[in-house]
Amino acid sequence: MSGTSALDRGQRAALRLITKAGSLPVLKNPEVRERVERALHRGTAGAAKAQVAAGRAFVKATRAGKPARTGPRPSSGLFDLTPTEDQAMLQAAAKELAEEVIRPAGKQADSECAVPAEVRAAAVEMGLGLIGVPAELDGIAEENPAVATCLVLEELARGDMGIAVGLMAGGAVATAIARYGTSDQQATFLPHLTNEDPALAAVAIQESQPLFDPFALRTTADLDEGTLHLNGTKALVPQATSAELFVIGAMVDDVPRLVIVPAGADGVVVESDPAMGLRAAATGRVSFTDVRVPEDHVLGTADDYRDAVRRARLAWAACAVGSAQAVLDQVIPYVKDRTAFGEPIGHRQSVAFIISDIAIELDALRLTVWRAAARLDSDKDATELIAKARQLTSRHAAWIGSNGVQLLGGHGFVKEWDNERWFRDLRGAGMLEGSLLV
Repeated sequence: MSGTSALDRGQRAALRLITKAGSLPVLKNPEVRERVERALHRGTAGAAKAQVAAGRAFVKATRAGKPARTGPRPSSGLFDLTPTEDQAMLQAAAKELAEEVIRPAGKQADSECAVPAEVRAAAVEMGLGLIGVPAELDGIAEENPAVATCLVLEELARGDMGIAVGLMAGGAVATAIARYGTSDQQATFLPHLTNEDPALAAVAIQESQPLFDPFALRTTADLDEGTLHLNGTKALVPQATSAELFVIGAMVDDVPRLVIVPAGADGVVVESDPAMGLRAAATGRVSFTDVRVPEDHVLGTADDYRDAVRRARLAWAACAVGSAQAVLDQVIPYVKDRTAFGEPIGHRQSVAFIISDIAIELDALRLTVWRAAARLDSDKDATELIAKARQLTSRHAAWIGSNGVQLLGGHGFVKEWDNERWFRDLRGAGMLEGSLLV
């Protein structure tokens, strides 16, 4: 990455979007314009930097009244998946960040198993990790954020899925606490996740076991006189070695629940454990040995845990849409330009049919993701649609990635091209649990 820094390009992308959108009628409303500007250009350039050292003190705080929550947006009475002006602005911001900052850093991030610091700083500056936090809690959400989050994840993953996961992992924790937390939990933890120097955090549900079932966890949280004693191990946790706060899945009274655990608690041991894909997310293993946290660190209810698992699966499906779109964008011009036996290989039916099938399955997955997110935003049950999105991701995401490699022949096998990385990332999108949230 040469010339201007990623942070500078990210800031300019945000400012360009504000300028482009200035003519929209909706932005003549000062309150709407203020929200958009806050979403696209948070803080000052000097203050936006990534926090990399664990050990931040999460001092208990209190907040009077009910916890702040987002609500459904008013229904028009028609089935319409067209993004609202606010959603379109966030999507455009994520797209420019992906094209100008994330995609150029993809190879470096994959090789170093880390999100480059200036890439993270550019993302923090734009505030995309605060989509799920209500505005009254220093977030940018004025209504339920599932559709907006899916649109942002899709665009970021189109740049690079590993970087997208690394950037949005902390946002998943902020969303979980905003959505399920009590007033005191919101007051204690959210300020550390929404300020100009946000703590790195991760949702840790995945465990190292065959045919992992997020509802049959081996990690336990035994309650004894107001204290939870945590024991178990979490796997493939994004940003594990640099995270300062975890929201983990554990069995509390034989029921799976979410529990907030500071990374600096005694008994927490973190080790790097890079995976085949998503290497930029810096996945690791987190072990808990008689880790003690107060009972009030249990986050939400058993129903909230089930809701979080579903929302995480939808988030992974949205990421798969983005990376699959990147594959399609790559292979279409390639098969038009690559010639064999005197003609472009795209003229061959076997190649053309594969391209068509990729486009068909991609559109099916995208529509399913958007419909499921729209139902969530309307406070309607989306269980069936999320299950369909998960199945489509499991069945077709890796297939699309594999064909992206196959269509490029030898070029698809070498690291000079992005396709082999996209294939590795797409392999995990249909099986991983937790980490992200919409």
